[in-house]
Amino acid sequence: MANLNLGWIRNQFPALAQEIHGRPAVFLDGPGGTQIPGTVIQAMGDYLIHSNANAHGAFATSARTDALITSARQAVADFLGCEGDEVVFGPNMTTLAFSISRAIARELQAGDEIIVTKLDHYANVSPWQALKEIGVVVHAIDIQVEDCTLNLADLERLLNERTRLVAVGYASNAVGTINDVATVVQLAHQAGAMVFVDAVHYAPHGVMDVRSLDCDFLTCSAYKFFGPHIGILYGKREHLARLRPYKVQPASDEVPSRWETGTQNYEGMAGLLETIHYLAEIGRQVSPGASSRRAALIAGMNAIRTYEQDLSQRLIPGLLEIPGIKVYGIIDRDRFDWRTPTAGIQIDGYTPREAAEALGDRGIFTWNGNFYALGLTETLGIESSGGLLRIGCVHYNTIAEIDRLLNELDALVNRVKTNASFTH
Repeated sequence: MANLNLGWIRNQFPALAQEIHGRPAVFLDGPGGTQIPGTVIQAMGDYLIHSNANAHGAFATSARTDALITSARQAVADFLGCEGDEVVFGPNMTTLAFSISRAIARELQAGDEIIVTKLDHYANVSPWQALKEIGVVVHAIDIQVEDCTLNLADLERLLNERTRLVAVGYASNAVGTINDVATVVQLAHQAGAMVFVDAVHYAPHGVMDVRSLDCDFLTCSAYKFFGPHIGILYGKREHLARLRPYKVQPASDEVPSRWETGTQNYEGMAGLLETIHYLAEIGRQVSPGASSRRAALIAGMNAIRTYEQDLSQRLIPGLLEIPGIKVYGIIDRDRFDWRTPTAGIQIDGYTPREAAEALGDRGIFTWNGNFYALGLTETLGIESSGGLLRIGCVHYNTIAEIDRLLNELDALVNRVKTNASFTH
C-alpha cells in the first residue's frame, strides 16, 4: 500500500491556505470539527442552484432531491458497512441520540438499568440520564485514571438481568482513547442488553464496520469527518422497524425515513455524498485495484490510520519531553493502536484557556475545556482548573505542523520560567 499523497490531500482543503500574522494557520482543532474539501463546498452550492426542492414532489428538482437522498444513504452505508435503509439522517448526533433514547424509553419500566461511561461526550450520557425521570437506573463505568481507559471489570460488575442498554463511545473526544467496543458489545449482548455507540470522534480516524462490530446503534457526525453539519445514525433494521419514533402523524412510517422528523438538510446530504467520494478517492490512490466504493473506503481509512500513527509517534513523545506538560491518556508507544492522534494536556503556569489563546495568537488552533466529556474531567479532578488543552490531529496535518506546535509549547513553558513575554 502506497503512502498518502499529502500534497494532493492538503490541496483539497481551501481553509488550509489561511494565514495568521503572516504565517500559515495550523488546524489542530479537528475533534471540534474538521475542515472541508473544496469539492464538498461545491457540491452543496451545486445542489442549492440546480436541485433545491423538498422531497417527493412531481417535478424535476424534487426528483433530484429524492435521488440524492438515496445516493447519500448508500454512500454512508458503504462508509459504515451496513445497508442503505439502516442509515438515518438528522441535524446532529446529539439530536439523534435523544430521538432514539425517547423511543427506547417506551419499552422501559421503572427499575430497568442503563450503563453509560465516565469517559465519553455527554451526547451519549445525557439522553440516557434523562430517562431517570421514568424510574430508569443509570450507572456509569469507571475509568483507569492513569491512562484514561475504561475499566471493563467495572462494566462486568454492573451488567445484570435488568440491564437494557449500554452506551459507549468508540473513542474519547478529549484524550483520544479508543475503547474496546467489540468486547463491550459482546459482554452487553451476553447480558441481553442493546449497545449504542458514539463514533463521532472515531469516524475520521479508522475503518468502521458495524456488521462485524454487531452494535445495535451507532452515531457519527459528518462535520467531524470532513463534511457538513449533518448527523448520521446507524440502527439495526429490526430495531428501526420495531421501536416507535416520536414523529408527526402524516409523515412516512417506512424505515428509515420514519426516524427523520421534518425537512432534512438536503444540501448537507449533497456535501456528505461528496465527502464519501473524497475518502474513497484516497483509497483508490493507495489501492488502485479496489473493486468497490466500500473497498476503496477501507483502503483509504486504513492508510489514514497508518499515517496518523506517525503523527502520534511525533506528538505524544514530543509533549512528554517538555517539562511542565502533563499528558492525559495512553502514552506508551506500544499501545498507540488504542488511541487517536488527539491529546489532552495541562501546562504548568497556564490555564487551558490561556494556553489556547497564546497558541491561537501564534496561528495554531487548539481547543480548551471539557469538550462535553464532563465525567472525565471531574474524575481526573481537573474540571475546576479549566479542563484540558486539546490538540487534535487528522490526516491533513503534517509532522512539520506538530514540530511547530512543540516549539511553541516549549516557548510557553520557558516564558513561565523566565517571566519573558510571549510575542510574535
